[in-house]
Parts: sequence; C-alpha cells; structure tokens
Amino acid sequence: MLKMQNIHTYYDNIHALKGINLNINKGEIVTLIGSNGAGKTTTLGTITGLLKPKEGKILYNDEDITCVQPGHIVKKGISLSPEGREVFPQLTVFDNLKLGAYTRSDKKEIDQSYEMVYELFPRLFERKTQIAKTLSGGEQQMLAIGRALMSKPEILLLDEPSLGLSPNLVLLIFELIKDINKLGMTILLVEQNAKMALKVADRGYVLETGKIIIEGNAKELLNDDRVKQAYLGNL
Repeated sequence: MLKMQNIHTYYDNIHALKGINLNINKGEIVTLIGSNGAGKTTTLGTITGLLKPKEGKILYNDEDITCVQPGHIVKKGISLSPEGREVFPQLTVFDNLKLGAYTRSDKKEIDQSYEMVYELFPRLFERKTQIAKTLSGGEQQMLAIGRALMSKPEILLLDEPSLGLSPNLVLLIFELIKDINKLGMTILLVEQNAKMALKVADRGYVLETGKIIIEGNAKELLNDDRVKQAYLGNL
C-alpha cells in the first residue's frame, strides 16, 4: 500500500534519512520506534510531502507520490496527526474538526465522519463548542487524531500520540488506536513508548541515526534482546 524505497532526506547539509526502506500493507498497524533524533518525524514529513527526499521513491497504491504537494497527499488518502498535537488553539473543537475535512465536498460523507469521530471520542462531542486551547492534553490529542480522521484517510500517520500524557491517558490513546484500526484504517505509528507501540502493532521498524537497523513482527521485536536493551529497559 505504501512503500519507501531507498529514501535519503536532508535538512540543509544534515543527512537525516539514509536509505530508508519501509513497507506498509493495507489494514496493518506498523510502528516506527527509535530515540530522539533518530529520524522518525522526518520519515513522516517525507511521506506527507512536507520534506522532499534527494534520493529514492515513495509509492502509494503503486503511484509515485515522491514529489506530490502536501495538500494533494491528503486528498489521495494519507493524513497526519502531528507531534505536539498542533490543534488550532483559538478555534472550537468543531471548527478544528471542520478544518480536517477541507479537502472534501460531500456534506453527507463529512457528517458521517463527524459521527465516527464523536463515537470514537465522546469527550469531543461533549466539548464541541469549547475552545481548543482550554482542553486538557489528552483531549487535545484526541482532537488532533479526530481532525486527521476527518479527511477520510486510508492511512493514518500518528506522530508521538502518547507524548506528555499521564499513564492512564496513554492506555486510553493506545486502545483508541486499536479501535481505529478495527474500523479498517491502516496506521503508521511513530512512538518513543516502544513497549506500548509494539504491543498494538503488527510489525515494527527500529530507526537509529537515519537508518532502519531492525525490522520484523512486533511481538518478536518485543522479545528481541537488542530492542529490549536499547528501548524497553527492564519493562
């Protein structure tokens, strides 16, 4: 469904991604784990067209999208919930969600997406007229994911969805990720919480200084001594 082939991405003279090869199949949850600065967010930025690779190719449903502009990437069915939530702070919950559907025109289908989001996140329905900046951190994360879902994506990219949340909210967010996947959504999950990410994922990739160093079945990676030592600690 989505393939990155030998992707090299730079920030000015910094070689951030060094020959990334990544494959996501329809219906999967795939996780990308690694420490700060490993290149996880850069990978998502490259997929979404915010960054252009200097080398390599990105295929989505066998179409080359390497040089496609970000707005057209969204229209094609790839949506990002960014790190740090990045909700529109002065707008209401409803208006944030409405902006997520900016590429769509069918009102009936958009209304169905509102219903889906409110069913997944009842708290957003309760607070739909509330200004986004007044929401709790967990509610803002729900809003960021909900907004990404409003574009009706085939692939949902999640960048550090558990960052800064309390342990109870982390558990809730990961349960919601599984619920979204059960609706038929393919998910690429970028996470520093490697243990939780690998528990919900089908497959995983470990990124280190811009290179994929380990890949495989998520449950096998949970028991891989290299992954345990580097990312799981004594958990």
